[in-house]
Amino acid sequence: MSLYTRFTAHLDAVLDALEAEGVLPAGLNRKPVTVEPPRDPSHGDLATNAAMVLAKPAGTNPRTLADAIVTKLQALDEVESAAIAGPGFINLTLTDPTWRAELAAIHADAADYGRSDIGQGVTVNVEYVSANPTGPMHMGHCRGAVVGDALATLLEYAGHKVTREYYINDAGGQVDVLARSAHLRYAQALGEDVGAIPEGLYPGDYLVPVGQALAAEYGDRFVGAPEADWLVTFRTFAVAKMMDMIRDDLALLGIHHDIFSSEAELQAAGKPDEAEAWLRAHDLVYDGVLEAPKGELPDDWEPVELPLFRSTKFGDDQDRPIKKSNGSWTYFGADMAYHYQKAQSADQLIDIWGADHAGTVKRIQAAVAALTEGKARFDVKLIQMVRLLRDGEPVKMSKRAGNFVTLADVVQEVGKDVVRFTMLTRKADAQMDFDFAKVVEASKDNPVFYVQYAHARIASLGRRAEEAGIVLPAPDLSLLGTAELAIVKLAAQFPRVVEGSALAREPHRVAFYLNDLASAFHGWWNMGNDDPRARVIVADDPALTATRLFLAQGIGQIIRNGLALMGVAALTEMQ
Repeated sequence: MSLYTRFTAHLDAVLDALEAEGVLPAGLNRKPVTVEPPRDPSHGDLATNAAMVLAKPAGTNPRTLADAIVTKLQALDEVESAAIAGPGFINLTLTDPTWRAELAAIHADAADYGRSDIGQGVTVNVEYVSANPTGPMHMGHCRGAVVGDALATLLEYAGHKVTREYYINDAGGQVDVLARSAHLRYAQALGEDVGAIPEGLYPGDYLVPVGQALAAEYGDRFVGAPEADWLVTFRTFAVAKMMDMIRDDLALLGIHHDIFSSEAELQAAGKPDEAEAWLRAHDLVYDGVLEAPKGELPDDWEPVELPLFRSTKFGDDQDRPIKKSNGSWTYFGADMAYHYQKAQSADQLIDIWGADHAGTVKRIQAAVAALTEGKARFDVKLIQMVRLLRDGEPVKMSKRAGNFVTLADVVQEVGKDVVRFTMLTRKADAQMDFDFAKVVEASKDNPVFYVQYAHARIASLGRRAEEAGIVLPAPDLSLLGTAELAIVKLAAQFPRVVEGSALAREPHRVAFYLNDLASAFHGWWNMGNDDPRARVIVADDPALTATRLFLAQGIGQIIRNGLALMGVAALTEMQ
C-alpha cells in the first residue's frame, strides 16, 4: 500500500468515526475526496479537500468540519501537524520517520514499488498501430505504436488484464493495389524490364524481395496471365510478407502484440452480418435514404436506400450507412463488427488512432455503446503527427520506402530507447518535432538524456565507493536531512503518478514525472560541487555515505520502474 493510499484509508477511518459520532450523516458520496500533495510544498506534505466537498451535503460549515477532521488526524503517529487553510482545506505535515520508512519501502518493494490493484483485474483490449499492410512501418506509425504499447504496460502495472491487438486492414482496395505492385516486381524478378513504376502502384524498393520470393515460389506461371488468375494469390502472399516486415519493424521498438485480427477473415466469418442482425433485432438499424449533401448536388448523386445505423441515438450528428449501394460493407460497417468482436472478450476497449481519424470517433463510439448496451467503456486516443527534423530542416524521404521515412532507419540511427522516450515527452494529442540532433543531445533540455544520466550517475556511485575502499555499514536513515527527505517525498509520489496515469490513460505523465525526479536528483548531486560534505560519497564518513547511497539507489529504483513502464532500458553507463 502506497503512502497516499494509506492516508486515504486513514482519512476514511476518520470520516467513519465522525459518522458514528453523528458529526456526519451516513452514506455521503466520498468519491470527490482527494489526498494529494499541496501545490505549495511550504504548506505541508499532504492536503485533502474532505471538509470542502462534504460540508454542504452534510449541512455544516467547511471549517467546522475541517476542525473535527484535523483533531482526529493529529492523533496519528505519522502526522507531525495538521492545519486548516482558507475556507476549509486541510494540510498535513508528516513526521520525518514516516518518510524514512517510505524510502525503506521503496527498497523492499523494488520493481513492484508503484504497482497498483486499481484495475481490479478488469480486462482491457488496447488496439494500436493497425497500419495498412502495404509497406514497412514509417514514423507516422511510430508515435501511436509507442503510446499504445506504453499504455498497455501501464494498465497491466495498475492491475488490469490487457490484450494488445493489431487489426490488419486486408479487405480493402489498398491490398489489391499491393498485389498488383507485387506482380510488377514479380515480373521484374523474372527479367522483365518494368521501367518506371506506374502511377497508382506502390513504388518502394521493399517490394523487390517480395517479387523475388513470388518468382521463386511460382516461377513464370503467372507471367502474362490475366489478373483474375493471380490477384487473390498475390494479395495473400504479399500481405503475409508485409506483416512479417511490420512485425520485425515493431520488434525494433520492443513491441509485440498478443493478437493480429484480419479484416478479411472477420468478413469471411460473417461477423458484420451478426452485428447487423443484432442491431436490427434491437431496432438500431433500419433501411432508409441519406439526406442529400448540403450545397450543390454532385452529378452522380442519387437517393439510394441503405441500411442505416441509428448513431444519432448515441450522440452522433447523423445516422450512418453500414453498407454501400453495391451491398459491400462500408468501412464503418466492417469496423463496427470488429469492435463488436473485441467486446466479446474485454470489459473495456481502447483504440489508438491517428488524428486524421478524428471525424469517425463519434460513430464508432455510438456503435460500441449500442452493441455493448453501454456496458463497455470505450476510449479513442488520437495521436498527432510527428515532424522529423535534422538541424531544423525537414528530413528527406526514403527511397526504399517510396515516400516516407522508415521506422527502422530512425531506430537504427538513434536507438530504440531514445525513440520510445521521446514519443512520450509530450501529450499524445499535441504535435511533436523529432529533431535527430536534439534527441541525442547531452543536455538537461533533453529529457531522454537527463533521466538516463541520473540513473547512470546513481549506478556509478556504488562503483566509486568500492573503488575508494569504503567499507559500508548498514544505512542509518536518521542521518537523512531536509534536502534528502525532500527527494524521498517526490519519489513517494510515483505510485500516485502510476494510478493517475492509468486512470487518465496518459502514459506521458510518467515521462514528465521522471524528468522532475531526475531534476531533483541532479540538484541534490550538484550541492556537492560547493560543499564536499554534501556529496553522496564522503570518504571519511562511511555511515553517511552508506545512508546517502541507500537514498540514491532508491531513486534509481523509481527511475527504473518508470522507464520500464515506458519500455525503456535504464542505462548504467553513458558514453
